[in-house]
Amino acid sequence: MLFESLYRPFEQRESRLILDGFLTRIMHALSFLSRIPVSDTFFNGVKVDMLAATRVFPVTGLMIALPSAFLLGLLDRAHADPLVSAGLILGIATVITGALHEDGLADTADGFGGGADKERTLTIMKDSRIGSYGAIALILSYLARAAAIAVLIRELPWPASAACLIAVASFSRAMMVWHWHDLPPAREGGIAASIGQPSRTDCNQALFFGTAIACVTLFSSISIIGSIVILSCASAAAYLFGRQCQKKINGHTGDTIGATQQITEIVMLVALALLA
Repeated sequence: MLFESLYRPFEQRESRLILDGFLTRIMHALSFLSRIPVSDTFFNGVKVDMLAATRVFPVTGLMIALPSAFLLGLLDRAHADPLVSAGLILGIATVITGALHEDGLADTADGFGGGADKERTLTIMKDSRIGSYGAIALILSYLARAAAIAVLIRELPWPASAACLIAVASFSRAMMVWHWHDLPPAREGGIAASIGQPSRTDCNQALFFGTAIACVTLFSSISIIGSIVILSCASAAAYLFGRQCQKKINGHTGDTIGATQQITEIVMLVALALLA
């Protein structure tokens, strides 16, 4: 009894520290991946370990998708046209993320489309100006996602289509971490290179959270087999894009990490629309 009375407060403190650390990582990831304001409490006197924060990128993706899911429900009650709803949903998602991942997609498209070799490709990707390949990539990205979301809104009850948005946001950010971990930095001095590279543990935890959240949310709207097919397609797309990055620039950059999120999101949404 004496041992239990001494151990219980220690156990409670340990649990509280674990929960506090988990919440802090989520807040650090949220400040990195979005424009959502985060209290200074999570930064004052705390070392920001962004590599550890990558473990909870999928959880942050869930939080980022919640406003879009909520808006979808409101628009459904207002009987808004599915395509109009899809456009507004993509708009609020873009505002929340600050088009962080779209910027990576555009820069990657410009570099891969116009670069004849690694150095030229990286130089184009670093240029803040957008070119023809980047503009086309963004147009196609928004068109494909808007059309797919409109199909989900039309074919599924709004809770199911909202759950699909959460699944996509979570799993696509897990694929970001996998891409970041799987490939070496393509150049020194970039944001991703300066942060470092997620470890196997970081990557595995991100994949666990992303897959778990995606499965729980997808099972509410489509079959288990359908969910497996969708996640497999998204994983294959991320893998093939990674191999292209290895071939083109011998590694990853911050832009290719963002592009991985976009590619995974597009593939998942289109696959969901086809199976809806």
